[in-house]
Amino acid sequence: MSAVLELGPRAVHARHLRVRDLVGVASLLSLARVPLAILFVFTTAIEAQIAILACAGATDLADGWYARRYGRVTATGALVDPVTDKIFVAAVVATLVVHGRLPLALVPLLAVRELLELVLLAWGSIRRVTGGAPVRSPAVNVLGKLGTLAQFVCVGLAVVGARPGPLWAAASVAAALGLLAGASYWRAALLRAPPLPLTFVPESRKP
Repeated sequence: MSAVLELGPRAVHARHLRVRDLVGVASLLSLARVPLAILFVFTTAIEAQIAILACAGATDLADGWYARRYGRVTATGALVDPVTDKIFVAAVVATLVVHGRLPLALVPLLAVRELLELVLLAWGSIRRVTGGAPVRSPAVNVLGKLGTLAQFVCVGLAVVGARPGPLWAAASVAAALGLLAGASYWRAALLRAPPLPLTFVPESRKP
């Protein structure tokens, strides 16, 4: 897998996934959200849940800042960051829904970006099966980060027991940002995707 990352003047163009990049500071900050997700599932105290959300949000800001600031942007980090975001948010949302603190109807709104990314992944798989060039994964952009922030705000409101009005408002913002982010990912993928090879078979001439 390759990725071209344009996240700042000191960013690097890292094209290959490397296992050794998993132990870099930025990747470790991203990976920290996995144990935080597990911890949230088994935590019932509101204060502790808020602290976990704050820690996860801090790692989400710190990993990108560190990678850009010190020129440590890598393809591995670009993959790990959004994956750990999704793992954390999914664990938190599932926990809140199970305990009745987040309406199930809000889950599709929070998952708009993920659904668009899933369709994009399916399209890329179809291209590979049909002999087309693989679709390059677009880098995480500002819209994607804002969408994640909106998801964090919504689940944070659910943790503190906010009324349905603010929850729906936050989820709607997350859905709108998710739609914009997903559209930007699709646009980037379509612009970078080479056309599928076309084979023309001449019609048989009649005798």
